[in-house]
Amino acid sequence: MSENRLRVAVAGATGAVGREMLRLLETRDWVGEVRGLASARSAGSNVPFRGAPLTVDELTVDSFQNIDVALFSAGGSVSKEFAPAAAAAGALVVDNSSAFRMDDDVPLVVPEVNPDAAAAALQANAGRGIIANPNCSTIQMVVALAPLHAEAGLNRIIVSTYQSVSGAGQSAMQELISHTRCRISGEAEPAPDKFPHPIAFNAIPHIDVFLDNAYTREEMKMVYETRKIMGLPGLQVSATCVRIPVMRAHSESVTAEFDRHLSADRARELLAAAPGVVVRDAPGDNSYPMPRDAESLDDTFVGRIREDVDRPATLHFWVVSDNLRKGAATNAVQIVDNLLAAGYCLHANA
Repeated sequence: MSENRLRVAVAGATGAVGREMLRLLETRDWVGEVRGLASARSAGSNVPFRGAPLTVDELTVDSFQNIDVALFSAGGSVSKEFAPAAAAAGALVVDNSSAFRMDDDVPLVVPEVNPDAAAAALQANAGRGIIANPNCSTIQMVVALAPLHAEAGLNRIIVSTYQSVSGAGQSAMQELISHTRCRISGEAEPAPDKFPHPIAFNAIPHIDVFLDNAYTREEMKMVYETRKIMGLPGLQVSATCVRIPVMRAHSESVTAEFDRHLSADRARELLAAAPGVVVRDAPGDNSYPMPRDAESLDDTFVGRIREDVDRPATLHFWVVSDNLRKGAATNAVQIVDNLLAAGYCLHANA
């Protein structure tokens, strides 16, 4: 192994996001040794990596010796237990759960929006620590909003999400397949397991648990995370999150109110020039973002850009991105990409 390459651990390697992380790591020339980690139940199983089976080890507090970068996607309780141990062992942790997102001393990073937050965290903690990956639905929205905010000053967001079942994991994807087959064949559907109601041919306005304010935790994640990432603590955000029977890629209908008028044409120019954004906005040709087109891609797609008919400083648009890629695995790997490109040494023994 080249001494310049990093030793990487993926916690949650057998899950949907963990597998995407491994696929992305295959394409990075900074990756050397890779260690797959998962629960005791999954330990000993194999996942593909660089054309060969990678045997998954059990995740323990001792799993991170001689690891430079630890990517976590194994759930909040697992991250709370093991991510500090990884950081203490010298690894840079990028955590995809909600465990640390709102901690004041943990940066919540989307590289296209606030890349300096990750670098500042390394400098403040001698190059070691935990960096949080935002919620999938938040990531794609702020990627689209950031260039518009820089131009016209954002003050309010109303968003409705249409989220794919992969956001609930591989078993949720299988539940959609099995329920769809039953529905089509006329067989009795089994009781739903991953969702509160059958997902096939349905739309469920309920993701995560309901809170005392009648919003779900998923909806409030979008509120608090957007404010933190964009550095706008007073930003008004209201979200409604809906699960739909799509396998991969989340869609969002966004209404954004600005301090100043921003035309749809100017918004298209700004978005077309923004990193990580693809504008697909020719409705006369039936061209607009759709989840099937975004599947397995890393970009955030924006279309249906239009000015409000009554409010001159308000835009409406449609945003689509693969929640397993840019909404999770890609964003995490890009955080490491950016730090390396900025010249940071991430070797644990440096």
